[in-house]
Amino acid sequence: MDDTGAVVKIPGTVRRIVSLVPSLTESVAATVPEALVGATDWCSHPAGLDVARVRGTKNPDLDAIIQLRPDVVLANAEENRPPDIEALRQAGIPVWVTRIETLEQAFASLDRMFAYACRTGRPGWLDAAEEAWRAPGQGPRRTAIVPIWRRPWMVVGRDTFTGDVLRRLGVDNLYAGHTERYPKIPLAELVERRPELVVLPDEPYAFTETDGPEAFPGLDCALVSGRLLTWYGPSLVDAPALLRRALG
Repeated sequence: MDDTGAVVKIPGTVRRIVSLVPSLTESVAATVPEALVGATDWCSHPAGLDVARVRGTKNPDLDAIIQLRPDVVLANAEENRPPDIEALRQAGIPVWVTRIETLEQAFASLDRMFAYACRTGRPGWLDAAEEAWRAPGQGPRRTAIVPIWRRPWMVVGRDTFTGDVLRRLGVDNLYAGHTERYPKIPLAELVERRPELVVLPDEPYAFTETDGPEAFPGLDCALVSGRLLTWYGPSLVDAPALLRRALG
């Protein structure tokens, strides 16, 4: 069963994999690159990835995926739409769906994905990632907000991988108790909360030094790599050290 409890019939040998999640694409490319035959247009790592592109995570080209004859398609419960997953399954293609909201879930999910969906051994980088996060190090605890979009402003809310990553680094998300996972919050309210830190990732909205910090005068802002903050894969090995440096 995949992370959602769905029974997925995977062949004994997996030679052709299509990934519909950028972080899973990077994970497979770092582990069994010869098996990766398709990925989304948003799969930017590793650089120079030469596989068939099947549009985006929310609008995959289902016909193109079917024509690639994958032994398995890798998806994610948050990033990919249930109708697309079901359509591929109806076409006779096994779809393995991950569900990841914490680091511990990421480690366990990736271990199972490689063992059962990819039919390969546990990658060395996964061991290194677990070791890197065993004691990631942190200074005094700080409160933060994590905008992910503007016009309208949206922030990281409850039960997110991003929130768990920051918590382990000593940064507590002020909206972790919100009823929504990615709530829309008026800018005035965000400023009035007076967080000790405003964390501005470069994805999905590409915040920069000139686009984002100016909205939070008098507040400390940290520009960080969205890949380090939200991707679960080989980037987890270096993420603790690089994020600590970026968060200041």
